[in-house]
Amino acid sequence: MKSNIFKTSLLLAVILGVTSGFSFKKTVDLSKYLINDLELCYQVPNEDEVDFLHPEEPSYYIFLGKSYVGFKEALGFKESRGDYSIINIYGYLGKYQFGKGTLKMIGIKDAEDFLGNTYLQEQAFSANTSRNKWILRRDIRRFQGTYVGGIKITESGMLAAAHLAGPGNVKKYLRSGGTIQFNDAFGTSIKNYLKKFSGYDTSFVVANKKAKA
Repeated sequence: MKSNIFKTSLLLAVILGVTSGFSFKKTVDLSKYLINDLELCYQVPNEDEVDFLHPEEPSYYIFLGKSYVGFKEALGFKESRGDYSIINIYGYLGKYQFGKGTLKMIGIKDAEDFLGNTYLQEQAFSANTSRNKWILRRDIRRFQGTYVGGIKITESGMLAAAHLAGPGNVKKYLRSGGTIQFNDAFGTSIKNYLKKFSGYDTSFVVANKKAKA
């Protein structure tokens, strides 16, 4: 009996000691830790954001070089910085800066639809380049590899110049030995385009008199 009383007393003593450990004997003064004037709202990036801020180096780079795609992208950048939606002060439209007359010639009548349709703009460029190549086919054979006005003549340079000034003016320039000049409204010359877009591979372009977008 005494043994049971002793065990019960011991158990109560242990329980009392444990529970009393969770009670506060005194009030803690936190006034000296006040930080009212200090801003502690920091934004810490998560793991995904850290990966985004410090991406790994790409394992490859796109290099268009002197390919046909390189040719049309370089020309598009020169014309409009690659902006499909732009209309310049003279009313020329889109990435490749087409006039409405040229668009009608290759089968495009709705300028508004053309401006909002990137695929159609690329088709228009392909069709117009094919048409220009057909018009210049004899001059390409005659002048390619020669020098006119100190500039080496290449097929891609001729096609770019035709985009700028029209194939008829390119013929006049070449057949006059560079004496009949042409500058657009911004002062850009056929000679400038013959030089700037020289040496691209435009063999992909099929000469087609009746090309349509």
